[in-house]
Amino acid sequence: MKKEKIISIFKTTEALLDGHFVLSSGRHSPTYFQCAKVMQYPKYLSVFSKMISEHFLKFSPDLVISPAIGGIVLGTEVGSKLGCRTIFSERDNGDMVLRRGFTINKSEKVLIIEDVVTTGGSVQEVINLVLKKNARVVGVGIFVDRSNGEARLHKNQYSVVKLNAVSYSEKNIPDSLALKPVKKPGSRHL
Repeated sequence: MKKEKIISIFKTTEALLDGHFVLSSGRHSPTYFQCAKVMQYPKYLSVFSKMISEHFLKFSPDLVISPAIGGIVLGTEVGSKLGCRTIFSERDNGDMVLRRGFTINKSEKVLIIEDVVTTGGSVQEVINLVLKKNARVVGVGIFVDRSNGEARLHKNQYSVVKLNAVSYSEKNIPDSLALKPVKKPGSRHL
């Protein structure tokens, strides 16, 4: 599917937001991709999860894991299409952990799924968690890569769409953006 069609879907579902947003990475941006608004529609969830699952099918993952909250819906659908167990990690006192009785078994082949990546911080934390459990990351699947491919997290990384979505550090926010009210729609602090 072409990038223009994907952007059109984001606009149609009101998932591409304009304003002043603080992203999960801590960077500031005039745009925000609310993937949950796209994923609420089964036809889009099915199409995008199929694109990701088809890419990773040959790697035969045993487990799909997503960082909470954004990647959970997409990760679950990808896991379903691949026929493998699906879990999610979440933050506890700022650290990415497994809760709810979820486990990662030694030597499991693990696929990490995320909805949006800007710097890849949350995905890197999940990679570290998987490696700590002596399992093997077979790939990283991303719905929207805001870094346009700059955030390389794994040698086997696949993105449905790569965009050069502008973002700024706290110290370099342009005046035109700084004047707008700040919104923090991400889930890092939940």
